[in-house]
Amino acid sequence: MQHDTLSDALSSINNAARQGKTHAMISPTSNLVKNVLIQLQQLGYIGVFELVEDGQGGKFKVEVKPQINECQPIKPNFAVGNDEFEKWAKRYLPAQGFGEILVTTSQGVMTHSKAREEDVGGKLLGYVY
Repeated sequence: MQHDTLSDALSSINNAARQGKTHAMISPTSNLVKNVLIQLQQLGYIGVFELVEDGQGGKFKVEVKPQINECQPIKPNFAVGNDEFEKWAKRYLPAQGFGEILVTTSQGVMTHSKAREEDVGGKLLGYVY
C-alpha cells in the first residue's frame, strides 16, 4: 500500500541511480510527480520520461542519468518564505551552489533558486544533487 506517490517516485529514481540502472519505473502517476519529473529533466538529472498505460493508472518510465548522487523527499513538507531558502539549502544540500531543492508554489513546481528569483515562497518537496 502506497501513501505518498512523490516519495515513492524519488526513492525509485534514487535506487535506480545507486544500482547503476538506466531506467526506473514509477507507479502510480500523478500531476505532481509529472511536474517534479519535468523539473528534474530541465536540471539534467534525468533524461526522457514517458507515460506507459497499464490499465491501472499508468507508470512513468524514466531514463536515469548517472549525475544523480542523492534524490530524496523532504518530510514533512515545510512551508517556506521566499527569504528562508538559504537556511533549508544549508540543511539539505552538501555545498552552496550544488544541487537544488524542489518547491511547490502558487506558480507551480520549481527549484528553490527559481522561486527566490520569482520572489515566491512555497512548500518543500524534495532535493536532488
